[in-house]
Amino acid sequence: MTLELFSVTQEHPLQFEHGLWAQGYERVAGIDEAGRGPLAGPVVAAAVVLPTEADLPGLTDSKKLAPRVREQLYERIRQQAVAVGVGLSSAEEIDEINILQATLQAMSRAVARLKPAPGYLLIDGITTLPGSVPQRTLKKGDSRSLSISAASVIAKVVRDRLMVHYDRCYPGYGFAGHKGYGSAAHRQAIAELGPSPIHRKTFRGVREYLPAVFG
Repeated sequence: MTLELFSVTQEHPLQFEHGLWAQGYERVAGIDEAGRGPLAGPVVAAAVVLPTEADLPGLTDSKKLAPRVREQLYERIRQQAVAVGVGLSSAEEIDEINILQATLQAMSRAVARLKPAPGYLLIDGITTLPGSVPQRTLKKGDSRSLSISAASVIAKVVRDRLMVHYDRCYPGYGFAGHKGYGSAAHRQAIAELGPSPIHRKTFRGVREYLPAVFG
C-alpha cells in the first residue's frame, strides 16, 4: 500500500501514525529489532502500539540513547503503550535459518503477542513480514516513527538484560559489557575459551574456533 501523504520534506515523529489513524487504522504497531550483528545471543524484536496521546519526549532510535535514558523510556513506554509484544530467535535458530530470516521470525513472534491485535504495521527496514496485516517498511524508521522508536527501545533493553543474564550463566566472555558484539575483548575470550552455547556458530569470528566436525 502506497500512501502519498508520507512524502513530505519535514517529518513529525507521529506523522506516519497520524496518517494511518486518519484512515481508520486505530492500532498501528511499530516494529524493530536489536541484535542482528552480535556474535552471540538471540536477536530480539519488539512491536509497540502507542496511543494517540503518547507523551514520550526524547524518544528516538535506541542506538542514539544512553543506557540510563533507554531504561527510563522503557518504563514510560510500558506504562503508556496500548500493547507491547516481544519475540526472539535464538542463536541456534539464527544458525539454522540465517540472520535475516531469524530477524523476520522474531518480528512475527512479537506481532503475534500483541493484545489487542494491530491493524497496521510500520516496520523498520526494507523487508515486509508474512501475513495479511497491512504494512509499510521505513528505511531508518527507528528515527522517523515514534512507534518504531518505541519498539527499538523495548527490543534493545530486553536484549541487553538477557545478555547480562547470560554473563552470569557463561562467565569469562564479558557479555554484560559488550552484549555479544565483536569487541576485541570478546574475540579474545572466544579464542581462549572457545564458543559458548549461545554463540552464533555460523558467524565469522566464532566458526573458526569450532571443532572440525562443525567447521
